[in-house]
Amino acid sequence: MEDNSGEIYDVVDHDNRVTGQATRREIHEKSLLHRSVHTLVFDSEGRLFLQKRSMAKDENPGLWDTSSAGHLDSGEGYPEAARRELAEELGIDEPVQLFTSLPACRETAWEHVEVYTCATRQPIVINPAEITEGRFIPLADIDRDMRDEPGRFTPTFRLIFPRVFENKK
Repeated sequence: MEDNSGEIYDVVDHDNRVTGQATRREIHEKSLLHRSVHTLVFDSEGRLFLQKRSMAKDENPGLWDTSSAGHLDSGEGYPEAARRELAEELGIDEPVQLFTSLPACRETAWEHVEVYTCATRQPIVINPAEITEGRFIPLADIDRDMRDEPGRFTPTFRLIFPRVFENKK
């Protein structure tokens, strides 16, 4: 299992205002509200890159998720975190655009989430410490798989994807 339990994140209130800082471990043990970012990477054919989370992850191991995702470090902005996670997890550098936001809730693991999109022609090089596998998949195929086997996807992705699919129709 990865050991990033000592990382420091901002603790926030229901309105996403910073109220303090705590370690990752404390935030997750106490279900404190905090922040995360998810990015959806599309190719020139409109397919969405999905990652299968490493089995070493402490949250949702082995499940399919957005292209890249992660917590915001203390004091970090959402767009900066999105770009950092793209580089760390997929080895790409692309501008990102805000797509939607999700309030903190059980399905997001008590994270206020901002979701970004980007398009890339760059080759994706997955970080094996973070991701087991990944590939570009047509949205209709993801929609079918989500209906047939929703448990294969992270709870946060199950909240995000219907918005993506509806937007792309």
